[in-house]
Amino acid sequence: MADFLDNLDKFFPSNFTEEQKAKVKTIFYKKLSLEAHKFYSGKMQTLPKVPLDSFNWFNVWYTPGVSSVSTTIRDNKDESFILSNRSNLVAVVSDSTRVLGDGDCTPPGGLGVMEGKALLMKYLGGVDAVPLCIDSCGETGKPTAQKIIDFVKMVQHSFGAVNLEDISQPNCYRVLDVLREECDIPVWHDDAQGTACVTLAGIINALKVVGKQLPTAKIVLYGAGAANSSIARLLIADGANPKNIIMFDRNGSLHRNRIDYEQNPDFYPQWNLCRITNPECVTDVESAFNDADVLVALSQPGPDTIKQEWVSKMAEKAIVFACANPVPEIYPYKAKEAGAFVVATGRGDFPNQVNNSICFPAILKGTLTVAARKITDEMAICAAHSIASYAEQKGIDENVIMPSMVDTEMFPIVAADVAECAVKSGLARRILDRNDVLKIATHDIDEARRISNLLSKHSFISSYPEKNIKDIFDEICAEI
Repeated sequence: MADFLDNLDKFFPSNFTEEQKAKVKTIFYKKLSLEAHKFYSGKMQTLPKVPLDSFNWFNVWYTPGVSSVSTTIRDNKDESFILSNRSNLVAVVSDSTRVLGDGDCTPPGGLGVMEGKALLMKYLGGVDAVPLCIDSCGETGKPTAQKIIDFVKMVQHSFGAVNLEDISQPNCYRVLDVLREECDIPVWHDDAQGTACVTLAGIINALKVVGKQLPTAKIVLYGAGAANSSIARLLIADGANPKNIIMFDRNGSLHRNRIDYEQNPDFYPQWNLCRITNPECVTDVESAFNDADVLVALSQPGPDTIKQEWVSKMAEKAIVFACANPVPEIYPYKAKEAGAFVVATGRGDFPNQVNNSICFPAILKGTLTVAARKITDEMAICAAHSIASYAEQKGIDENVIMPSMVDTEMFPIVAADVAECAVKSGLARRILDRNDVLKIATHDIDEARRISNLLSKHSFISSYPEKNIKDIFDEICAEI
């Protein structure tokens, strides 16, 4: 199975264009995903982590012995991070109202993505996770932020952290900000903070490749949802000049005269950006792109959402991040034709993938290892610089600005840096030095991979038939 998937480009008909290949891959991965999920009945299972060598061990792990665990935690709740799996357990919470690019999929419709998050957390970060897809509809039948807030506050005592996912705006803003302040464990919104972290890492290295600096770079953000509004916040916190930033939503550019945002308190992140960015109130898209150094597009999937003529107006050695999924706002080869020097997307089949999976497993692992009470923007920025530094040490150029999921040694390093930042910020319940966290994270991540490989080796996890994969691929190629 791995051989075919890892060498997919070799099996395309010789006359296929790059655009045809990209279209085939999008359809192929979706169809294969559906068939593989049917084959395995999902992606995750629960396994014990303790020995059961004899019947009497049940007296230890359950009654009567476990009573002492309950009373110890009752008297000191922080003991729950030592006496249970809470210190390595994440709740992946979603109301499934904005699943990838598919919109509202109903609560159970989000399970595929939430199980996927749990899979990545375990394999890349050595972190256990439980998908929790919930109904957030209130009395009016519409999703409400308060229902999600109430649920997370009730369930927080069973987990070491909460990963929010695929919650539609504007609910996602209030849910995150309230829970970050009112929960005693970290609450992380991966669509927003994770995307912002990994994008910042990519921009840091892209600017190094082109010889430019963040404080002086002119930046266009195309899209003003949870992801790009968080990206703008982290960029500014890390040194970007807000006066050099112009952001667009579907109604035009953000600026101080956008009355619609001023009068809608639910979209307060966008109104905050209206007041500090685009001081000249530029409204024309082409004018905004003129001499821009960086474009970050997280908006409508393409392939022509971003026009080639816009990219051609950008500065010399322009940086283009077209990160909509499954189809980027502009295909990389078109952006290059228009003069872009560094091009990144959210897809792994193009160079420079900018994907949350590079950061969230490590950030959560570092946070959990020291039992931190929250994940701050400072910790996310720390992670971004750690990721960028790791890639730079390995060597960066216009086609390689980011590490990938196969860079297994990166994840413990980022986890250790994030944990160190949490300790220095006074947010950690457990005071560990960086080397201790590095050892723990390395051990846990290696163990997760070894267990997975062991289960496959001994056929507890069966291989998906490679013939089925090739048949699906050939069928789609014939249709294109």
